[in-house]
Amino acid sequence: MLYLTRTALHGSRTLLIMDSQTIKTALKPASKFAVKPPKALLRPVGRAIADFDMIHDGDRILLGLSGGKDSLALLHILIHLQRHAPVNFELAVITVDPEVDGFDPSALKAYVASLNVPYFYEQQPIMEQAKSKMIGDSFCSFCSRIKRGIMYRIARAENYTVLALAQHLDDLAESFLMSAFHGGQLRTMKANYTNKEGDVRVIRPLVYARERQTHDFSVDAGFPIIFDNCPACFEKPTQRQHMKELLASEELQNKQLFKTLLTTMRPLIGKNTAN
Repeated sequence: MLYLTRTALHGSRTLLIMDSQTIKTALKPASKFAVKPPKALLRPVGRAIADFDMIHDGDRILLGLSGGKDSLALLHILIHLQRHAPVNFELAVITVDPEVDGFDPSALKAYVASLNVPYFYEQQPIMEQAKSKMIGDSFCSFCSRIKRGIMYRIARAENYTVLALAQHLDDLAESFLMSAFHGGQLRTMKANYTNKEGDVRVIRPLVYARERQTHDFSVDAGFPIIFDNCPACFEKPTQRQHMKELLASEELQNKQLFKTLLTTMRPLIGKNTAN
């Protein structure tokens, strides 16, 4: 459990001393360890932020960092924008450790500290909770909801008004097909919406970016990627994995597939309503 024990001032910077392991994160400009994203990735992110009015002057943004290639890529994109965009915003990072065997994101602590970004690290035995509380749901969905609740709680407690998530165009297309095939609805993830409580705005700056772009950036930059290794998620093939394979097969025949799907999904992406 993360808690703020004290705040110490050192010159012009503030050190937040957090949790029982005393994670120290300096509130100062990002360090030299931040990596400049390629223009091919910055362009779609910039367009999405502008098209959906995601980042405003004075925003306090909390980024959900799982340690995967997508969230690590978005971390460095937001650091770059914080330095160079004509909008002033604050940035912090949160990781939720579900305490699942085979998945350990604790290595992110030292890495985020090297970037001088405020960091919150939460641990919760989500799999154990699922055994007693999960009814008629997949573990992945249950875990996602619990993680989101934790991120909302920390955002409220620390006065962050925007939660940034790292889903990309491939994720949106997969969700769109899952909803159509299995839910009987035309739905997908939103680019910018306010939660049902009305106190946290959720943004997805990567909605125009492809998964291969975040993969190539993260791998080429040598980021400490933590690959998904959850036994609950890989005991059997998921609907999402099936949709991913279906889209990949179709794209071999239709190179404009994701461009067409983006046009189809745009009205759904832009709805400012909670998922």
